[in-house]
Amino acid sequence: MDNRLLGALGEQTAGRYLREHGYTICASNYKTAVGELDIVAQKDDTLCIVEVKTRQTGGFLPPSAAVDARKQENMRNCAAAYVAETKTKRNVRFDIVEVLVENGKVTDVRHLENAF
Repeated sequence: MDNRLLGALGEQTAGRYLREHGYTICASNYKTAVGELDIVAQKDDTLCIVEVKTRQTGGFLPPSAAVDARKQENMRNCAAAYVAETKTKRNVRFDIVEVLVENGKVTDVRHLENAF
């Protein structure tokens, strides 16, 4: 499975997972001048900025390890743009959803709330 298809599968899976767990999806692939947010979701009074990391099983590091300091800073900047544009007053939290895939099928989904 190529990376584009793998990423699309991961984002669809993460969106479904979040909805099943009581989140409302506000935006997907939200583009700003400084980058893109995979998913913006809301639950109760919290706005969740969600990075989706999808990997084939068998790696040494968890998918969330790819969300380094530079990626976190980019997400903060994109989130600030989203908050400014939508004028939301909600608390903002940064989450990661890890999606593991084997032979084209999702084997595990892990939601890391307040990841950084």
